[in-house]
Amino acid sequence: MVNIEDFIKRLEIILDYYGINASAFADKIGVQRSSLSHLLSGRNKPSLDFVLKILDVYPEVDLYWILNGKGSFPKNAISDNEKTIPHAPINHTIPNGLFDEEKNESVVPIQDKRETEMKTIKKTNEAEIDKIVIFYKDGTFKSYVP
Repeated sequence: MVNIEDFIKRLEIILDYYGINASAFADKIGVQRSSLSHLLSGRNKPSLDFVLKILDVYPEVDLYWILNGKGSFPKNAISDNEKTIPHAPINHTIPNGLFDEEKNESVVPIQDKRETEMKTIKKTNEAEIDKIVIFYKDGTFKSYVP
């Protein structure tokens, strides 16, 4: 569940970051100014459509960050918990915590990785697929039972 007070704070961070006021923000994402005003005052809760409009106009906003504060803003910002290793692939990080485990993942070519995954799937044939669900961008979905 989205904490409305925290959502409003994150929305204000976005406004400050882009240096725009609430009216200009509402106009830019295509919502009524009164809707944004009611949201910022805590009178209304954000709709899914409202959040999707923000993400559409401002791709730097991370969905998980705007909804629950996890992740970073802007999207490409490195969080305080991670520091990149110079000249290393982007996915490798050094943990800050005393009890964090350092991941030592070796780089495996995609083809080798796929072959390994296929072998693993063949070996572990115990689990059977119950249902496959495909979600479309327009909000619809289809469910298939093999």
